[in-house]
Amino acid sequence: MEAKVGKLLNKVGTFFKGSDKLPWCESEIVVGCEHDVAEAEKGSSDEIRRECIMRLSWALVHSRRPEDLQRGIAMLEASLDGNNSPLQMREKMYLLAVGYYRSGNYSRSRQLVGRCLEIAPDWGQALNLKSAIEERITKDGVIGVGIAVTTVGLVAGGLAAALSRKK
Repeated sequence: MEAKVGKLLNKVGTFFKGSDKLPWCESEIVVGCEHDVAEAEKGSSDEIRRECIMRLSWALVHSRRPEDLQRGIAMLEASLDGNNSPLQMREKMYLLAVGYYRSGNYSRSRQLVGRCLEIAPDWGQALNLKSAIEERITKDGVIGVGIAVTTVGLVAGGLAAALSRKK
């Protein structure tokens, strides 16, 4: 019996916790990438500067700190307007989709990952992110329905109690 209860609690915990496989980035890595960008600005080639900025963007959208996440999103949004090859565009849109996913904007994340998959339909990372987004949207919908049903039940119960007191 305890094993069944344990399995049930584990499933419920996994449902609410989520199971995306996206990596997290520690603050030290963000600081290191910021240092690399600063050094590259001092006279490195454009290619090296772009690589350092992409690494910093990656670190920021994978950070646990909301301010890093927002900074990464802003950097990537600003860089989408430049002259990008399809591969660079795909990479930037993917990182931007990760940032929006991590910030809870699942519809924007789904839109961006869809654009990535238009460029590379069999790209595993984008397919995994799309699956995580869809799973999260489904979970949020189920939770929302549960809250609505609970609220209706409480209101109905309150009304029933009020009516029974009047009689």
